[in-house]
Amino acid sequence: MIARTSISGRLLPVVLPLLFRSLRITVAFSPDNSSLPEQGALFTFWHGKMITGWLLARKLFPERTVHAVVSLSEDGSLLSDALAALGFSLIRGSSSKKSEKVREDIASILQQGGLVAITPDGPRGPLQQFKYGSLRIASLQRIPLLFASIRYSSAWKLDSWDRFEIPKPFSRVNVILHRIDLPQFGSEDELRHYGTQLSEKLGHE
Repeated sequence: MIARTSISGRLLPVVLPLLFRSLRITVAFSPDNSSLPEQGALFTFWHGKMITGWLLARKLFPERTVHAVVSLSEDGSLLSDALAALGFSLIRGSSSKKSEKVREDIASILQQGGLVAITPDGPRGPLQQFKYGSLRIASLQRIPLLFASIRYSSAWKLDSWDRFEIPKPFSRVNVILHRIDLPQFGSEDELRHYGTQLSEKLGHE
């Protein structure tokens, strides 16, 4: 564990930016939006695309503090070390552990106009399915959800639940940003139905 923590704390913050800078990234907006949120927002991307997703948040919002939601698992601890070294502010927890505290922290940051980055299908899936908590918070706080659809021209693919992808150096990356202004839900059934439809739409991006 000590060795893995050392790798995370010292190697990843060096390797990841180098890999990211080698990528040929093209960012476009979906037809339904053409600008980045200026105030509070949830920035989201699938768990399997996180290598690009986290650093993309910093690239798109260079003047803002990015608050990253990271699980309390062992892998989450390794990731949190790397993200902290890269300048992220951390919110530790998930939908299963310390979920109430995580929701409170996210809501507080959003109320102050902050930016929170989260993998909405993490940390254990289901694959490319929005957790209802993130949608509920965005709806209640009346803030936009910004989803980054990320596609690599060439990547190594792991045999994991999230189909984790590591982009190969100098590969092309196409990013489409979707701004989603959520409605106010009248019931839990409405929220779940909306989440299912949104997952089906963006899961194929």
